[in-house]
Amino acid sequence: MRLPPRPELTWKQDGTPVDERVGDVYYSVEDGLAESRAVFLHGCGLPEAWLGRANYTIAELGFGTGLNFLATWQMWRSRGSTDGWLNFVTFEGFPLDADDAARALSHWSELSELAEQLCARWPIRAKGVQQITWPRERLSLTLHTGPIEETLPQSAFSADAWFLDGFSPAKNEAMWADAVFPLMAERSKPGARVATFTVAGAVRRGLSEAGFEVEKKPGHGRKRERLEARFVSEHAHPEQSTTTRIAIIGAGIAGACLARQLTDRGAHVTVYEQASGPAEGTSGNPLALVMPRLDAGDTEQARLLVDAYLSSQHFYRDRPGVEPAETTHFPRDDTEAQRFQKLLADPPLGLEQVEAIRKGGLLHKASMILRPATLIPALLENVEVRWGERAEIDVANRSVNDTRFDAIILAAGRQLSEITQALDLIGRLGQIEWYESDIEAPPSAIAAGHYALASGTKRLWGATFADHDGGVPAASDAARAENESALDVLSPYWRGEARKATVRSRAGVRATTADRLPLIGAFPNTQALMKDRQALERAGWVAGGSDYEVEGIYLAGGFGSRGFTWAPWAAGILTATIFDDPVPARIESMRATVPNRQVLRKLKRNLL
Repeated sequence: MRLPPRPELTWKQDGTPVDERVGDVYYSVEDGLAESRAVFLHGCGLPEAWLGRANYTIAELGFGTGLNFLATWQMWRSRGSTDGWLNFVTFEGFPLDADDAARALSHWSELSELAEQLCARWPIRAKGVQQITWPRERLSLTLHTGPIEETLPQSAFSADAWFLDGFSPAKNEAMWADAVFPLMAERSKPGARVATFTVAGAVRRGLSEAGFEVEKKPGHGRKRERLEARFVSEHAHPEQSTTTRIAIIGAGIAGACLARQLTDRGAHVTVYEQASGPAEGTSGNPLALVMPRLDAGDTEQARLLVDAYLSSQHFYRDRPGVEPAETTHFPRDDTEAQRFQKLLADPPLGLEQVEAIRKGGLLHKASMILRPATLIPALLENVEVRWGERAEIDVANRSVNDTRFDAIILAAGRQLSEITQALDLIGRLGQIEWYESDIEAPPSAIAAGHYALASGTKRLWGATFADHDGGVPAASDAARAENESALDVLSPYWRGEARKATVRSRAGVRATTADRLPLIGAFPNTQALMKDRQALERAGWVAGGSDYEVEGIYLAGGFGSRGFTWAPWAAGILTATIFDDPVPARIESMRATVPNRQVLRKLKRNLL
């Protein structure tokens, strides 16, 4: 089943939540918060351990109601590192719904404000990785949803502390399996602290064999003992700089999302953009649609498409120029109709996100209509943008226009291919039509191959996806005719109104890749890859590690027609990479989108 199962939730008379699946309580109503503070916060030496730290990461096995997270957040507010950032990365196999979490957390009035904030942005029910950030609090929550034997091996982070808070080992064996402890060690910084309520022998042995020094401590409440442990390692883990200076090339939606997330994280960002102002390039259509691409199979591409869509929901929420809009999505042909049927038989998202409608269609309940001319300037607020300035990049010196930076991110769409011939970006010409109506309409969208959008007085439809010869993009009568034909099917009423209106066309070139997946990650070191061709062939054409990357140079592009969906997800991955935060993506998803895959493909085919 692709949708994560809910717990079998019941409630005791005193309000204690119970998962009947394992026959265990989430916490004690009498002293659940006190136990969280005593066992986990005190057990990991907090708040003293994070004081003076630029970046502190807590990992938790068993998110449950979010009580430990809120207890940590409350302590961080009152006794956090003044200029630091707190990462809380957590794992859950049976996620609660927001209403149940709110009910469970309502017992503690002192947490009410934080609980309200958390429940208002509660993670969406779906397998995968979601990250929610509160920039003003200097805090992020990264949730991996799914069986622990799948999610923990696919996670990427380095923990300073661990909260082991699954249900009792006797009732929830998977969370405490022998394989978990070596995976913890791989994701621990030297000296990482571990705290848990249990003193089960299997847990003590598992931690010890994985390299943790384990010690019993006095328990809390009716529990006589609990465990604390410390990871013993001679390998140093460098602390990240808090004064990271980053250049971003391109101020479209990719560059704007990067600028916002990096600035919120504490970086000093400079954006270089050839255009004279925002939303003039491919990201500059009057309206844009964010809706999911949901596949019938549970492939890696299907999973990362869902992750990217959910990332866009979290990121765009409540921002200027963003309107929630249901999208009515009809199959364009029999093949797509069959795909929709298979998808609905095993959906990756719940009914609060997608449901079946007439004519074999789908209703996407959480899609969004964006106004780029409003959204992009809002994302670039308080960011240094050099409009009308072409960026001359010196990769070897990591400089732009003779100014050196700690990192450079190339997010300039098809211009990426001008910087390196090793990467292949394909230009696709997209044209839309739009007009201003005399009638105000609520935000809505219809899709079936093409799409039609309404918001206020704006009506927009399209878009074509044609080959591009490399010249200046220009609208054509043939593309307009294609779009008008599509509108006849999508919305005959709009088509009739459009005949009386002044319709304008707009064309732009989208950069895409042969496999239709974006390029997100470090700039590939092509010379090193070519030098190690034979070793890479023996390794199955998999290249990991910094030896095959150009230090401090990153890419975010090749988004095709889904730039507004991919951009927040890409920005989250690169921000985490630069700051050594928990990466909000599965390892396999990062491998699927890593830029050096194109170089490896050429080497495999003897094209380099």
